[in-house]
Amino acid sequence: MPEIQKDTETGARTLPSHAKCVVIGGGVVGCSILFHLAKFGWKDTVLLERDELTSGSSWHAAGQIHTISSDPNISRLQSYTIDLYKEIEELSGHSVGLHITGGFYLASNKEWYDYLKRERSKARYMGLHQEFISPEEVAKRHPLIDPKHYLAALWDDQDGDLDPSGATYAFAKAARYHGGQYFTHCGVTATTQRADGSWDVTTPRGVINAEHIVNCGGLWAREVGHMQGLNLPVQPMEHHYLITEPIPEIVARKDRLPCGIDYEANIYFRQERQGMLLGTYEPRGTPWKVEGTPWDFGHELLQPDLDRIADRLELGFERIPALGEVGIKDAINGPFTFGPDGNPMIGPVPGMRNYWCAVGVMAGFCQGGGVGLTMAEWMIDGEPSIDVWAMDVARFGDWASPDWGTVKSTENYERRFVMTFPNETLPKGRLQKTTAIHDRLIAKGALMDQSFGLENALWFADGPEDAHEDPTFERSRSHAYVAREVAAVREGVGAIEIANFAKHELTGPGARAFLDQLLAGRVPKPGRLTLTPMLTEKGKLYGDLTVACLADDHFMLFGSGAMQEAHRRWIEARLPDDVLYRNVSDDWHGIALSGPKSRALLASITRHDVSAEAFKFRDLAQTYVGGVPVILNRISFSGELGYEIYCRPPYLLRLFTAVEEAGADLGLRWYGARALMSMRLEKGWGVWTLDYRPDFDAIESGMDAFIDWSKDFVGKDAALAQREAGPSRRLVTLVIDVDGIDVSGDEAILQDGRAVGYVSSGGYAHHVGKSVAMGYVEADLAADGTALEVEILGRMYPARVQAAPLYDANGANMRG
Repeated sequence: MPEIQKDTETGARTLPSHAKCVVIGGGVVGCSILFHLAKFGWKDTVLLERDELTSGSSWHAAGQIHTISSDPNISRLQSYTIDLYKEIEELSGHSVGLHITGGFYLASNKEWYDYLKRERSKARYMGLHQEFISPEEVAKRHPLIDPKHYLAALWDDQDGDLDPSGATYAFAKAARYHGGQYFTHCGVTATTQRADGSWDVTTPRGVINAEHIVNCGGLWAREVGHMQGLNLPVQPMEHHYLITEPIPEIVARKDRLPCGIDYEANIYFRQERQGMLLGTYEPRGTPWKVEGTPWDFGHELLQPDLDRIADRLELGFERIPALGEVGIKDAINGPFTFGPDGNPMIGPVPGMRNYWCAVGVMAGFCQGGGVGLTMAEWMIDGEPSIDVWAMDVARFGDWASPDWGTVKSTENYERRFVMTFPNETLPKGRLQKTTAIHDRLIAKGALMDQSFGLENALWFADGPEDAHEDPTFERSRSHAYVAREVAAVREGVGAIEIANFAKHELTGPGARAFLDQLLAGRVPKPGRLTLTPMLTEKGKLYGDLTVACLADDHFMLFGSGAMQEAHRRWIEARLPDDVLYRNVSDDWHGIALSGPKSRALLASITRHDVSAEAFKFRDLAQTYVGGVPVILNRISFSGELGYEIYCRPPYLLRLFTAVEEAGADLGLRWYGARALMSMRLEKGWGVWTLDYRPDFDAIESGMDAFIDWSKDFVGKDAALAQREAGPSRRLVTLVIDVDGIDVSGDEAILQDGRAVGYVSSGGYAHHVGKSVAMGYVEADLAADGTALEVEILGRMYPARVQAAPLYDANGANMRG
């Protein structure tokens, strides 16, 4: 293990009385944030550490670094982090012990080989240095590996390892170079907010008033959050790795061995001096200190329990035989903090002013630099330079309780090197939130998934016993079931639960003026709906919303359920005194009806005149349907004639019953999210977090069609400049010549072997019988009929740009 380096330079200095920002926690993430804030101009930033820097998890980390991540933007930030180490080493004069050896990602079966093909496809358009090599080439580069166990390996030039303590101190000292300060042996005992939004941070050495605070508490993230009533759903987990005695083959080498990951064996490995380091994630994770991390815990390790990892060690010794021929020098078992989905939780905490967090960064030495960059951009510029939704703390809400966090963090730990397929639903932490008709949908054969904590139907089998599918990269057994759901909507009438859409309510005399400035599109008159983008100051997309005007001083915004807390945070940060805002997503559940027979069904359960002349496309009414009070919107994401019926949760079962009874003679069929996603592809409609997100602006995404350029709105100057310059890329729909498999997202789009874009979403369009993708390509390739290729699991398939919607191109059905 590396020797813990003591900080002897900060103990006697006087604590300042004020700071622009106080960072709480001196691990690698906190030190990186201090460095980036100071580098980008916030010189008046202070980091407070209760013990020595690296106390907690950073000091005992394995130190292996790599670029691959499930999210492309996290991969970009990991690449940035690795490249940054040379800079901070030079600035600080402190060695980070960096070894860029290159690394393997080893596939020993077809599933992992397919996974790596997907990763290689992402690398094509991201510009990362990855290539496939044969098992024989693996053995040449790493002679201790037995190649007979592998089909192939993905090689990355950028991977390697470093000294965790050295890297942390280098960040801290580089931050000092730019004007930042850090204080050790100066723990935070209280955080108290003043009326002006600033924070008093109490320590044994005095109180600092800070405009912003950042919780980088690591193992103590929960305890730091509790000081302000914040419950973060993170969980420290026990984790083992071993360091061997010297291995003769390594002793005899002059150059350093590459590092690697073997997914099926669930091991990672690298050279450690003249031996090797071998780590694994147990199939049954062990949460540590569920009740809370003791404040006096520091540079301690936990008692190893090698029985828990014995099966993984056997696989490791089989695949790297030299490991089994030498003794174990050290067995390390230390806690580090996981989040519910394995990604960090960073950003401004919704519902709190000037309170930020960067917690659950379990891969701190891969991601710490990128997290620091992102946080500094967000705090100083108001938004990150790339979309970091995969790390945004706002992807969790109050439903993500500490108990749920422990369950899901444990599950994610156990699945760290376990394949998660695009169609796979994970079993733990389920039924956290349900609606009144959940059991009724289950009885009808619904296969459910969880979105923002809420159970929602993906597709419907013939009954509960038939509601299952095997994880796969190819088309699953749900394919035929989804096809019949699509047919029901296109030819008759279908119903889908819509509780998982977000609903934001704004009331007050200033509501219209506020929305007119917040949103780029038109704000409707009473009784009407409009579609509008919401932009950032830099002209990037931050929302794709339906605006409902219930009265001149009463509005509802409908949008992405996953983004509801992020949108709440965005709105509340700009809210004037004469507007009242509430996130009312859980106050309104409902059912949508779609299809040519949907009007007949609706008319039979309401006294409201819903004829084509009386209730036009994008009309709304506060009325009664099925005998219960509702908000009735004439709008449809399926592309058919359709209606959204929102009611209070206590009325949902009654509404469901009325729909069921009235639909019996009309051939009503319930449908799920997969059918909806199939139908929207036929219309060329994008989806938030996939096709629409802050990586893109309104022009390149095509959302400029909904902008009202005659008014002032947030981001207008940037959007005008983007329109004047013209887009460098465009969102297009592609029809792919492929059978048996469809895109699942992030596949490379190529022309003549050159990556020209990537797939943002896609699937099978059942009504038109085509495999369809949406994605961003270079603007001069966006013309109708342009021939391209899409890489799916390592194979190139012909594709062509489809400019007009594949179904009902003029929207006559929807408006009829």
